[in-house]
Amino acid sequence: MKFAVFTVSVPEYTPEEAVTKIRESGYDGVEWRVIDQDPDHAGGGFWSANKATIPFTGLESEAPRIRKLAEDAGLEMPSIGTYVSCEDLDETDAAMRGAKALGVPKLRVRVPNYNGTDPFTPIWDRAREQYKGVAELAARHGLQALLELHHRSITPSASSARLFLDGLDPAHVGVIHDAGNMVFEGYETHRLSLEMLGPYLSHVHVKNARWFPARWLKDGTVEWTCEWTPVRKGVIDLRALFGALHAIGYDGWVGLEDFSTEHPLGERLKENLAYLKGIVEEIETGAAAPAEVGTPA
Repeated sequence: MKFAVFTVSVPEYTPEEAVTKIRESGYDGVEWRVIDQDPDHAGGGFWSANKATIPFTGLESEAPRIRKLAEDAGLEMPSIGTYVSCEDLDETDAAMRGAKALGVPKLRVRVPNYNGTDPFTPIWDRAREQYKGVAELAARHGLQALLELHHRSITPSASSARLFLDGLDPAHVGVIHDAGNMVFEGYETHRLSLEMLGPYLSHVHVKNARWFPARWLKDGTVEWTCEWTPVRKGVIDLRALFGALHAIGYDGWVGLEDFSTEHPLGERLKENLAYLKGIVEEIETGAAAPAEVGTPA
């Protein structure tokens, strides 16, 4: 199993700084966030003014420079996280040309969002037809297009993703399993979800989240909200997740994308990797998990 960092989660670093910090922290690879950002947006954060983002426009021409950055740092590039959608095959084709120039075998190609209000079936049927075109493009370029299990999309769960891709060649389309996203929506028991994906399981993202009471109404109703947490503190039992990955024989890439801010970024990078590698070692050697030291407040 190899570990990478998805650069959406390292917004403070430039690409040059990102590859250095990621490698110094002990990771094997880097997954670039690829999107055109608003140049006038002030400040910075995970999803706006993120310094570790590669612009989508000009990706193919910039690819040699980005590729050299990763190679000089000794990092592999298992995938890139684009924001192109199956609804725009021209943009998808451009993203694939960029991925090819980077030497990256896989790229994320999104499915439509779902707002819970519009009729679902027409969106699903149209997107299924569009993803056939994505699969054809991926075959032409010798790549694999990945959809991500993501809340507020039409594929929030493993079962929905498997149904969505059914009949398409898993050599050219696959799924990014993301248990952290499934805290928000789409949760299925880890081994069930992984086996449900079968040959379409291609990549794994790790982050964590938990639910909090947001407000109490006069009639006693409690309204809840979901927020990102450090990987050790969320709803997802990562020992159970990696145990399920081990049980099905998954030995591919795991991409970290921690959206918590409780600890400084440099600390998060190092501590997350040490934590996950420790879990993998426990599972592979049959060692016991650490003893309980108390009950969270």
